[in-house]
Amino acid sequence: QVQLVESGGGLVQAGGSLRLSCAASRRTLSSYAMGWFRQAPGKEREFVATINRRGSNIYYAESVKGRFTISRDNAKNTVSLQMNSLKPEDTAVYYCAASLALNPSRYEYDYWGQGTQVTVSS
Repeated sequence: QVQLVESGGGLVQAGGSLRLSCAASRRTLSSYAMGWFRQAPGKEREFVATINRRGSNIYYAESVKGRFTISRDNAKNTVSLQMNSLKPEDTAVYYCAASLALNPSRYEYDYWGQGTQVTVSS
C-alpha cells in the first residue's frame, strides 16, 4: 500500500503561485496513475488534474486549465502541481491520490494523502 504526503501549501495573494508536491513511500509511484483533488469549506471534493503512469495522458478541470500544471518524476517518486495565477476560489485543501487504473476516472482512486491547505487572499 502506497503512502502519500503532500507539501507546499500556504497563503498566497491572488495572482501568485504555489507548487505542491506529493511524495510516496512504501511503493513506487510509477505503478500508479496520480491525481490532484481539492475540497473547499462546505463543498464536495472536486477533481483538479490527473496524470497517467508514464505522464503521457494529462487532464485538467476546466476551472484550472491553463493555470495549473501537473507533472511527475518517477525516479524521485514524486508528483507536483504547479499553480499559477491563483484566485481566491482556488482556496481549498489539496489532496494527491493514487490509482491502480491505467486511466482512472475521478472515482477510481485507491489511496489518498492527508492534504495540504492552500489559501489565496484577494
